[in-house]
Amino acid sequence: MPDKHRDRQYCHNLLLQYTQNSSLLKHAYAVEACVRAYAEKFGADAEYWGNTALLHDFDYEMYPSLEDHPFKGNEILESIGFEQDFRDTILAHAEHTGVKRDTLHKKVLYACDELAGFITAVAYVRPTKSVMEVEVSSVRKKMKDKAFAKNVSREDIIRGAAELGIELDQHINYCIEAMRASKEELGL
Repeated sequence: MPDKHRDRQYCHNLLLQYTQNSSLLKHAYAVEACVRAYAEKFGADAEYWGNTALLHDFDYEMYPSLEDHPFKGNEILESIGFEQDFRDTILAHAEHTGVKRDTLHKKVLYACDELAGFITAVAYVRPTKSVMEVEVSSVRKKMKDKAFAKNVSREDIIRGAAELGIELDQHINYCIEAMRASKEELGL
C-alpha cells in the first residue's frame, strides 16, 4: 500500500468521507494550495505538507466545538495509522490544542489557514468573484474592516507571518499567487 501520508487521493477521499460542505472543502483546497507552494519554496515534501493542509479541518463539519476540533480528527487519523508528526502538525494549527509550532511545517500550516480563508472572502466580494482580482492592497484594506469576515482572526494572520519570519505583505502575495494557480479547483 502506498504511504497514506503522501497519497493525495487517499487523503482527499478521507476528507470527502467527513466533509460535505462545499465551503469547507474549498477552504481545505485553498490551504492546501498555499501550504504546497511553501513546501516547494522551502524544498520540503509537497505531498506530505499538502495532505496535512487538506486534512487540517476534515473533522470540523462533524465536530465543530473547541472541545472536539481538531482532537476528534487526531483520534480518527491515529486509528487509521497516520504518524504522530502528521497529526501534531494538524493539532498545532489550532491555538487551543497547546501543541507548539516548533517546526517550519507547523508554522506554515498555521500561517496559511486563516489567510487562505480571508483571501477567499476577499475574492467573493470582487465583481467576478475571482482570486485573479485580489491584490495585497485589497486584502490589507479588508483586514482593517472589522465587520468584514469577522470570524477570521486578523491576529492569527499577522502572528502566522511573524512566526514564519516573512513580511506580511509578502506572505499575503505568496498565498494569493498559490491560490491563483489553483483557481479552478477553488472555484475562484
